[in-house]
Amino acid sequence: MSGPQCCHNPPAISSGSKQDDHIENIGGLTSYTAGSLASSNLAILLIADIHGYEAPKLRQIADKVAAAGFYVVVPDFFYGDPYVPGIELSSWFPNHLPVKGCEDARRVVADLRSKGASAVGVAGFCWGGMTLSKLSTDSEIEAAVILHPGPLSDDDIHATKVPTTILGAEVDEYSPPEQIKKFGEILSSKPIDNLVKIYPGVVHGWTVRYKDDDEHVVKCAMEAHADMLNWLKKYVK
Repeated sequence: MSGPQCCHNPPAISSGSKQDDHIENIGGLTSYTAGSLASSNLAILLIADIHGYEAPKLRQIADKVAAAGFYVVVPDFFYGDPYVPGIELSSWFPNHLPVKGCEDARRVVADLRSKGASAVGVAGFCWGGMTLSKLSTDSEIEAAVILHPGPLSDDDIHATKVPTTILGAEVDEYSPPEQIKKFGEILSSKPIDNLVKIYPGVVHGWTVRYKDDDEHVVKCAMEAHADMLNWLKKYVK
């Protein structure tokens, strides 16, 4: 394989699916939603990787989380401009910085609160994990789940203020296992609950960009989804 790991195995995105019926404006962002605040005042925000909020597997995860009793929101943090295979990631990324994503996420969380959400949890994938690391420096959310994040620093983790789990891949050029373990040591030194887990035999991005015919990777993806959901159930209540 060539190119950054976050570009491998991009999702096949098609318009006109039934899922397109579940689109709302949340915090000023076009968002895919699953469940409703009328049936649950517990909200979960999912922050996509560079491939954006239309990725089918990401929306399937949203549906899975909603089925567990949450209202789930997957905003379009890229304003209709997700990464498209073939372009240079180095030219796309400067126009879609996680710091801007964090500002948008705060608006989404505030809107959810104003609409009646009593608790909000957030899960971020790759780019979304970088964005979430900035959001978790505030106490405006109840829990954070960071899945195979893009590049993070020790300072990012030191600044975390909410119960956090980090789910990493054994093969990851952005957050290798040694670094993930270091993040776990930092989190364990803080007065917040934490969980750090590394899944064997998988690569960066596997939870949302796995191949359906790869039995091991699918099994690990399902395990990671379950771990994510268990963390959210524990703290978003």
